[in-house]
Amino acid sequence: MSDYKMDAARAAMQLLKEGQTIGLGAGSTIAKLIELITTECSFASSLTFISSSFTTSNLILEKGLNLRYTNTIKKLDLYFDGCDQFDKELNALKSGGGIHTTEKILASMALEFVLIGDAGKFAEQLDTTYPLVIEVLPNALPLVLNHLNTSFPDARLNLRMSSQKDGAVISDHGNLLVDIHFSALLPLEELNIRISLIPGVVEHSLFYRIAAKAIIAGPDGVQTLLPQRIS
Repeated sequence: MSDYKMDAARAAMQLLKEGQTIGLGAGSTIAKLIELITTECSFASSLTFISSSFTTSNLILEKGLNLRYTNTIKKLDLYFDGCDQFDKELNALKSGGGIHTTEKILASMALEFVLIGDAGKFAEQLDTTYPLVIEVLPNALPLVLNHLNTSFPDARLNLRMSSQKDGAVISDHGNLLVDIHFSALLPLEELNIRISLIPGVVEHSLFYRIAAKAIIAGPDGVQTLLPQRIS
């Protein structure tokens, strides 16, 4: 049985060049890319890595690769990450891990943000399969929830709660995470703006027109997709 994530990771590795600074997100495809870099990249020691993920950062260190931290660099050559779902414009929802704020910072720092993973993540248009996740300043939570309930009365809001301790999930930045389950998505440009303008919202999990390409693998082989912009 084909390992599509490994196929996508192997194709992504072809973009690497000696001396680059590479950003890495989270997930199993990223872990496979790190394994390939460790075992098959002849210039791995010349590469510098930054990650948005605690787990990925630990793996980078475990493999003996050069890890630096976000506040020590100004730009990335490449940022690789997976997603929950992406569309033909390469708009992506990255809702699962709750680290989208740091992921978006690194994606915006990169000369090229590349989505990688299996072809099953592709949809012609983003839908409501996954929630939009927002990171919220704790002292703004009542304001934000009230604003969302007023603006999106059909949406269902869930404050993420911890399964390992009493209380809410706390983000890497000390904030709260709220899942917004829409009955239908607004036009993405409008959604991107309206959520971003709510006072107290730090960031949201819609990556609107940030990705430069997607490398995916599936039954039809490995494909590199470029954004099909809709005016």
